[in-house]
Amino acid sequence: MNLELLKELVEAPGVSGQEDQIRTIVRRELSKSTTITSDSMGNVICLKKGKGKGDRKKLMIAAHTDEIGFIVKHIDDKGFLRLQHLGGWDPRQMCSQRVLVHAKKGPLHGVLGYSTKPAHLLTEAEKNEGPKMANFFVDVGLTGEEAKAQIHLGDQVTMDRQLIRTGSHLTSKAMDDRVAVFVMIEAIKATKSHEVDVYAVATSQEEIGLRGAASAGWSIQPDVVVAIDITLANDIPGIPDQDQITRLGDGAAIKIMDSSLICNPKIVAHFRRLAEKNKIKHQMEILSLGGTDAGGIQRLHGGIPAFTLSIPTRYVHTVNETVDAGDVQACIDLMARYIEDAHTGEYEL
Repeated sequence: MNLELLKELVEAPGVSGQEDQIRTIVRRELSKSTTITSDSMGNVICLKKGKGKGDRKKLMIAAHTDEIGFIVKHIDDKGFLRLQHLGGWDPRQMCSQRVLVHAKKGPLHGVLGYSTKPAHLLTEAEKNEGPKMANFFVDVGLTGEEAKAQIHLGDQVTMDRQLIRTGSHLTSKAMDDRVAVFVMIEAIKATKSHEVDVYAVATSQEEIGLRGAASAGWSIQPDVVVAIDITLANDIPGIPDQDQITRLGDGAAIKIMDSSLICNPKIVAHFRRLAEKNKIKHQMEILSLGGTDAGGIQRLHGGIPAFTLSIPTRYVHTVNETVDAGDVQACIDLMARYIEDAHTGEYEL
């Protein structure tokens, strides 16, 4: 597994609408094997034509480039920054973190603070209140004048965390969804002969409403779409078996449904057959809340057969999103085998 590429992807900054660095990586990695274009939404569309004759089917693969994070919305006269969040942050996971403020002349280190009294001054009622997003701020160690000279409203703010490996696990701030971008890139490279035209799309602005995927799906008009995304692995202490969704180490997750789509059952069966035939470790997934780019594409043009291939992930939407290296490789292998076999799919219901 190309850990250097994964490290580069997950550590790069790219909140919704500011995914430039990830776009650059995708273009570099796929420029030799695909024809690359971009659109006004910031999607990178990588076309690898198939060898099938006549009217070839169009397979769209979508993996989103944006991570949850923040932009600067206010700088006060003391130099403290107030934030606009982008994506589904849980305020309980934000306390006492370090961040990077991506100013024009380079990133500035900052401390993510919470505007509250010290614990020994809190009333009993205040102690029972959960953290509120509006109370967070960033301290970059600058005066108000210095901060306003170096930082602009709209500058992105991301968590200051690097990729680490613990046993077979890989942890970083933005596995969602850079590990899926990694899977898409590596699957394209691993694919042998295929008959369908493959549109591998690094999509934008998924975390704020599946926006890039919807625009790319409209322009491509695929015959079938496969999103690649992370899913919950709640296989940790305190979570009942029925709520664990997936488990790290049990392989690629073949999604049946989430709150954004019910996956086309014939595509689900196709992926399951391929996993069994090629002895690729896999598990089935039902996610009651949460969605993927496939949900933003399936209702276009009268309906498009849609499916999501999921990468099990612990601690989703925190700074410690964790995947298993074997599961990631299983997703790469299964996606590559599907590309090679996609022309055989008949998905009309």
